[in-house]
Amino acid sequence: MTAIDVITAKRDGGRLTDDQIDWVLAAYTRGDVADEQMAALAMAILLNGMEPDEISRWTQAMIDSGEVLSFGDIGRPLVDKHSTGGVGDKITLPLAPLVAACGAAVPQLSGRGLGHTGGTLDKLESIRGWRASLSLEEIAAQLADVGAVVCATTPTLAPADRKLYALRDVTGTVESIPLIASSIMSKKIAEGTGGLVLDVKVGSGAFMKTPERARELAATMVRIGTAHGLATTALLTDMSVPLGRAVGNALEVAESVEVLRGGGPADVVALTVALAREMLTLAGIAGVDPAQVLASGAAYAVWERMIAAQGGDPSAALPVASHVEPVVAERAGVVGFDALAVGVAAWRLGAGRARKEDAVQAGAGVLLLVEPGEKVEAGQPVLELHTDTPDAVAGARAALEGGLTVADEPRPRPELLLDTIRA
Repeated sequence: MTAIDVITAKRDGGRLTDDQIDWVLAAYTRGDVADEQMAALAMAILLNGMEPDEISRWTQAMIDSGEVLSFGDIGRPLVDKHSTGGVGDKITLPLAPLVAACGAAVPQLSGRGLGHTGGTLDKLESIRGWRASLSLEEIAAQLADVGAVVCATTPTLAPADRKLYALRDVTGTVESIPLIASSIMSKKIAEGTGGLVLDVKVGSGAFMKTPERARELAATMVRIGTAHGLATTALLTDMSVPLGRAVGNALEVAESVEVLRGGGPADVVALTVALAREMLTLAGIAGVDPAQVLASGAAYAVWERMIAAQGGDPSAALPVASHVEPVVAERAGVVGFDALAVGVAAWRLGAGRARKEDAVQAGAGVLLLVEPGEKVEAGQPVLELHTDTPDAVAGARAALEGGLTVADEPRPRPELLLDTIRA
């Protein structure tokens, strides 16, 4: 078998055989298939698609390229959540301790931000002393003791995906639904969890801009999970406006702590509780209301233990930006925010990165001072730009042009929860 055979089969619209899939991914992982050959295959997949059983086999081959984690008997059902990413999407931070406080265990292996969407690890690293890298033994011990862990993925988990993910980013093949779905699901299945809830974002600030594309991705991932024995549910949620009021690393941690203490923005609370309910259902835990648990403060106690277990100081002051500049409404009316514009502004201020090796500023980001749809007066501050590099403010303001609106009448805000997809 050769790489050319596999490439031309998919180029001509054929279905790759199981043997072809197994061979090409194993050969690519060990370096026998060159990047330019895999790039050609990825483009052929983007253009010609894959059948459901083909995607399932591709996912399995990526799982088989590394190890499947096993945490042993930790005394709690394992359940996880994955978000496709958005602006102000800090839900993992309150969600993991909430679900743990309800009796499940959450092995949340997370990533870093790239572009306008933030990364969970970047947010948590704004907490003094917190560390992202844990051994498998440390993860298992923390799950048994605390019930929740948020950490970096292990290097041996789906290494084929790690190589292919980087290649897709530079070859214009990121948008392929078979490649997106298999990338996400190979890591989640290899993680060894018993149930998975997917938060598939829809709208300007999301990767999937239309409900149709988001639904196709969600259904594909649910099919993959089900085919591999992983109970999987997907929620389609709106990302046309930022989630909550804080966009940026330490800013989002602070807002998450508000939620864990029984406050915080209504949309963040609603989505956290909705995802928790789905996770508890998959974990087989009945009779527990996550809304009540969140309001009780029990989830905040788990948060403190979770942060401390990874070397962090949950009581330490969070970093703040050295430069804060308000943006005011140019006229009276009803304010609106576009998620993508706010996300790009936060990125330019230093909250995100353009390349994986770039550093991020812990205190940088955008803080919304009013709710979308709220009436404002001319000259009223509507958001704040936070950064350690004042020269970045001009670029952030440029990003907000057209994405910060003041109108005579409010625009209808989309529902937060758009759909639920189950097997």
